[in-house]
Amino acid sequence: MGPATRAADALIRVYQQRLSPRKGWTCAHLVAHGGQSCSAAVRDVVVNRGVARSVVPTVARFVACYQAASMLAATDVQGVCCCGGIPIPFRFRR
Repeated sequence: MGPATRAADALIRVYQQRLSPRKGWTCAHLVAHGGQSCSAAVRDVVVNRGVARSVVPTVARFVACYQAASMLAATDVQGVCCCGGIPIPFRFRR
């Protein structure tokens, strides 16, 4: 793992540990489709492919997350989501 990959991995890990828990909800892609959160998926791609070769998959994942957020917002979802291991409160506003 090169220095850029190690740095990106460390930044994503800090985001996951420090910032993401403070948001109060997980990414829309995980809520809508299950699987990994966007940060976990991007972290896996960065570690396995390196920074340069992970740009396109990362952008594709964020686009998919945006589309999932739009879909959830259109359904006026609110309350508690039990899609993950822990119920996660969320609300999307229009």
